[in-house]
Amino acid sequence: MVAAARLLPFEHLPCMAHSLQRTVTVSLKDSGFESVLAKCRKIVGHFKHSPSNAQELNEQQVAHGLKQESLAQDVATRWNSTLEMVKRMQRNKSPLTTTLAQQKSKVAMLTDQELAKLQKLEELLEPCRYVTELLGGEQYVSCSVVLPALRHLFRFMEPSDDDPVYVLRFKKAFTTDLAQRKDSTNLKWLKITTALDPRFKDLKCLPKDERSEVWASVRDLMMRETPAQQPAAETTEEPSPKKRRRMSILLCSSDSDTDDGEESIEHCLDRYKAEPKMDIEGCPLQWWSKREGAHARLAPIARKYFSTPATTVPCERLFSLSGHIIQKKRASLSPENVNKLVCLSNWLKVKKD
Repeated sequence: MVAAARLLPFEHLPCMAHSLQRTVTVSLKDSGFESVLAKCRKIVGHFKHSPSNAQELNEQQVAHGLKQESLAQDVATRWNSTLEMVKRMQRNKSPLTTTLAQQKSKVAMLTDQELAKLQKLEELLEPCRYVTELLGGEQYVSCSVVLPALRHLFRFMEPSDDDPVYVLRFKKAFTTDLAQRKDSTNLKWLKITTALDPRFKDLKCLPKDERSEVWASVRDLMMRETPAQQPAAETTEEPSPKKRRRMSILLCSSDSDTDDGEESIEHCLDRYKAEPKMDIEGCPLQWWSKREGAHARLAPIARKYFSTPATTVPCERLFSLSGHIIQKKRASLSPENVNKLVCLSNWLKVKKD
């Protein structure tokens, strides 16, 4: 499938949520958190596989004035599940300690040192969850947010003097792996999309020496996207020699088409750069819709690049929804009815939100 996709005449952009998930997975293995997470999985399995144990935990949650909730099991293919497992373990440490002590189970509760490790891990994974959810949205432009979001992660993962050794190992593994995955993405596409977003057109998420190259790429796109001159309408009447001379005079009096085009493109690009930067909460699609006439050459390019999602999360949500609809007992549904049910479910969810 990957080899076939490479042969297609389309630009390819990998799913950034998958890339970030793989980076987190690699970083956890080499940082010293794996032993604590293995102990958490054992505790979760103890309560997940026994309804009576789960009932006792619920009773202890009520006794401690906490909300009744089941523990979360992390899954390798489910984004941010490790963070959810850690957060629930942290919230329910008192009920878990009491329940395991009353049961006299062989499963041991986490020590204070291990709980402190979980707290550090939660602080490290929370920005990753935020970026994953930000890039996985489907109601707004996400592709232009990739480079600013990755820049935020790199800055957050910078080592500090107060970091324990295992945190330093995690940050080093994280930044090294994420940098490699970032270089293997379609960086040119991401840079152009970021430049066309009025929120990030200052390109502060990129080094200064790369910004001029990005604008040069945008200039090349504008030259290629400039519509060719339309041919004159065909007429059955043969032009007279006098009319031909007039036409030749008009053609000779014009300057180089290429020079005019380059000047016009440079002027259009400068006019876009001079626009005030939009607020971070604004919508770039609405911004371009209102100014499409003022930036007629740039607007089609922005429309093309903004249509690319940063992740496959929206598509996978639909696949999961279709999997809930088409089951063994409902395998004879027609394709038309499946499409209608998927659309209705999505519309009802949007209406509730």
